[in-house]
Amino acid sequence: MTIETRLHPELNLEFSPPIATIMFDAPDNENRLNPDSLRSLGALINELSSSTDIHVVILTGAGEEWFSAGLMNPAIRATMTKDEVIAYVIDGNQICDGLEALPQVTIAAINGKVVAGASELALACDIRIAGEHSTLMLPEAKWGGFPGAGAPHRLPMAVGHAHALELIASGKQIDAKEMTRIGFVNHLHPKG
Repeated sequence: MTIETRLHPELNLEFSPPIATIMFDAPDNENRLNPDSLRSLGALINELSSSTDIHVVILTGAGEEWFSAGLMNPAIRATMTKDEVIAYVIDGNQICDGLEALPQVTIAAINGKVVAGASELALACDIRIAGEHSTLMLPEAKWGGFPGAGAPHRLPMAVGHAHALELIASGKQIDAKEMTRIGFVNHLHPKG
């Protein structure tokens, strides 16, 4: 039996034991998470950590253009105080750690652009697959910052130190073939 639940305006859960699919569902906002939807995601991950009915957790984005634009960008950052930014980064880090620690197999099904904090959520998954049209970008250096939810630790384990440093320091975008070549994703799939 499949049960679909809207956990938050930007977050859906499809519960079909033994699989749970978490969908970032804000296509008009690049499937971006905000502080409230991030907390909802954290609560869900906490619940899933003790589930015996779920064996696989899939993260994906609504539509084919965006997996997710992540958590923050310069425009959002400009509306927040320093303490709010720090709290948001800490929440993101704890959620990525919780996702990585889930006992279930976790899969990031990347179906479009994966940017900033969304790439950190993908890195916290056991397996990453991507559509052939997908792209990856860690633009935080261009914004005067750095990825704060674990990418400096997790990315080198996935792609090696040199590729990780280049991606984090340059903020450049890479396509799906390059994502596969360097080891960010395991497999590519046709769009659709």
